[in-house]
Amino acid sequence: MVRRIAGVYVVTDRFINPSRSHVDIAKAAVAGGACAVQLRDKEATTRQLLEWARAIRDLTFRTETLFIVNDRVDIALAADADGVHLGDDDMPVPVARRLLGAGKIIGRSVANEDEAIRAVAEGADYVSIGSVFATSTKPDAGEPVGVEMVRRVRKVLPPDYPLVAIGGITLQNAVAVFEAGADAVAVVSAVVCADDPVEAVKQLKQLWLKVRGEKR
Repeated sequence: MVRRIAGVYVVTDRFINPSRSHVDIAKAAVAGGACAVQLRDKEATTRQLLEWARAIRDLTFRTETLFIVNDRVDIALAADADGVHLGDDDMPVPVARRLLGAGKIIGRSVANEDEAIRAVAEGADYVSIGSVFATSTKPDAGEPVGVEMVRRVRKVLPPDYPLVAIGGITLQNAVAVFEAGADAVAVVSAVVCADDPVEAVKQLKQLWLKVRGEKR
């Protein structure tokens, strides 16, 4: 069971703020205390992705921040990332597990309870529900599922199974998402476009700590 995915999960993006690279964003994630950073770039070449992945692996090595690669099992293997995150059109979870082995993390994007139950059965280590709110960073995200879906998915998952929520999450709405049962919030623009990305991660983490404390 993946217990460390709790708090702030930063997803990189080099397009919404071209002044910050994938590596810059990863640095901010580590410095701010994010639980994970995901390298996501659907337009880069394999060589570019591998170069960034290796740099981010060096940054995150022996820190509390896990390094996850979006989509690309080959890049995750080549860079010795902590794991991979898979969507509907990516490699099936069982196949990815055979390639990655038992020691690596596999996350799976889901949109509802049925998909979440299936992902658990297939061996995913965590699921990501979204898009919770409207977002411009993932054009194919579909209609927002809302905070209520976060709550519904939480109810069908094992008690300690990590649930990540993604899509349009900001400092203003993160508390509602945590209170609905998300163990972590995955954020893009809330960090990438922040004046101080390190501080943005820290503030989101403080919100998580506050809600977690209230639940105890």
